[in-house]
Amino acid sequence: MFVGTFEHSLDDKGRLVLPSAFRARLAEGAYLTPYENCLALWAADDFRSFVERLTEKVRTGEAKPNAMRVFTANASEVRPDSQGRIGVAPRLREFAGLTGEVTLNGALDHIELWHPPRWTEVNAAGEANLADAVANLGIF
Repeated sequence: MFVGTFEHSLDDKGRLVLPSAFRARLAEGAYLTPYENCLALWAADDFRSFVERLTEKVRTGEAKPNAMRVFTANASEVRPDSQGRIGVAPRLREFAGLTGEVTLNGALDHIELWHPPRWTEVNAAGEANLADAVANLGIF
């Protein structure tokens, strides 16, 4: 399970050092994909699980085949190097607006890579959503 928030930077070759808390789970390889205004980094098993769920949605007509095409066509297989860095393809950096600083967030079954100003906006909205959920659902 991936949790926590970390601030890191892309180097001049488009590589990103992964937080040490995330590295072990990704050591055997991972997949980087576009995902709701950010990038998602999936461990191989979680990526397969997501693809299986998406495939089933396409099969039942709940999702269009283009969803699968775009998701897989823009995915990039990555493997951390000995220093814990992964390369982020230029097209993916452009999609997510990543140029220097990157906010990495654990999102349970994947890691999200955000352009920090975008993350600030999403985080603020999410805090309000969480407060509503807690108040309305009686979680606490």
